[in-house]
Formats: sequence, C-alpha cells, structure tokens
Amino acid sequence: MADRERSSGSARLVTALSWTVLLCGLWLWGRQVTDVPREVPQTATGDLAAIGGPQEAELPSAVSPLKRALPQRVDIPGLGVQAPVIARGLDARGAVEPPPFAQAGAVGWYAGGTAPGADGAALLVGHVDTETRPAVFYKLSTVRPGQTVRVLRDDGTVAEFTVDGVQVQSRDRFDAARAYGQHRAGRAELRLITCGGTFDRAGRTYTANVIVSAYLTGTGL
Repeated sequence: MADRERSSGSARLVTALSWTVLLCGLWLWGRQVTDVPREVPQTATGDLAAIGGPQEAELPSAVSPLKRALPQRVDIPGLGVQAPVIARGLDARGAVEPPPFAQAGAVGWYAGGTAPGADGAALLVGHVDTETRPAVFYKLSTVRPGQTVRVLRDDGTVAEFTVDGVQVQSRDRFDAARAYGQHRAGRAELRLITCGGTFDRAGRTYTANVIVSAYLTGTGL
C-alpha cells in the first residue's frame, strides 16, 4: 500500500479517528462483557486526564523515522503482550474496524494511515475484554511513561517506541485531533487505543477511551 500524500493522509486520519470513540460501543454492541470492574482516572469534568509517572522522568531522544514497512507484531514487555497485528480499514459507519472478537488477542492497525515507524502518527487499536475474558489491551491503562513498545515489521526491522503519555478521554467530550491527530513534525509516533472508564450497562458501552502515546527512540534487527 503506497503512502498517502501528507495533507490528504492527515485529513483522512483525523476523520477516521473522530469515529474511533465509537469503537467501544461498536465492539460491545449486542454482547455481554465480563463483570470485572474497570476504572481509570478522569478529571473532575470527565474531559481529559493524564496518568503516568513523575513529570520529571527523563525520556530518551527521538530518532529519525524509518522507511514505511508493514507491522507484523506488537510487543509490550511491561504488560507481557506479544500480539499479532492485522490491517484494518473503516466499517460502514466510518469507524476503524477492530479485530474480530475471535481474534481478541490481536491488535488492529489502521492501514489507511501511517505505518508504525514511519513519519507521522500510527494508530493501533485493541479490545479491552470480551464476554468471557480479558483481551489484548486489558492492562493498557497501567502503562507508564518510559516503558517500551516494540513493533516488528515486515522488512525485518524492529521499531522501538518509548511511551511519553497516557490519557483518558471521556466519550462525551471526545476530541480526535487533540487526542490522536497531532504529532511533532519529523517524528515517528504511535497511538495505542482501547476502551476505559466504567462500563455503562444501559448504554452498552464504556465511558472513555484510553490513549497511550509513544515515539520512536530506537531500531533493531
């Protein structure tokens, strides 16, 4: 898949991301989830909360973006996650398609946007749980700044990212551009997204999204 032109690609990414908040409801539509309570910190207004380690924590410098290559696996050592990556597009409602529930241990990559390791912000989405068990991103809200996310790519390289932010954004105050669409020019960044907050049984959805931001700090073979 060829890279999109920067301007049109960014517009498409923000458009797709503006619908990502619907993922939690779409994932859980017509389903029962586990009774394991899930709570994540929110601001008093429920708008946007940052969670993580000390602000003074020293993080490594960014390295130059890599050439485009397709992601194959995501490793998050701090969470014990080693998950295959599957390319996803948009569904009929305009939302990024998550992996099927039958593949709740997989991570979905929005293939219409940036590839992990390339210049821009790549988008990875995963389920938090299913009707019977925790899913691939069940512990995503426990990630802290400084932790490592590795993406194995089809050219044999490993893009190594360092987490620099963990946010919770409520569904009713969702701002896609603020949460996902912006990135520093000339940097390869990553956004990992799942459901968070509490499960609203009446609305059959979670009340928030957990958004982990990371940036490229190393490469390997």
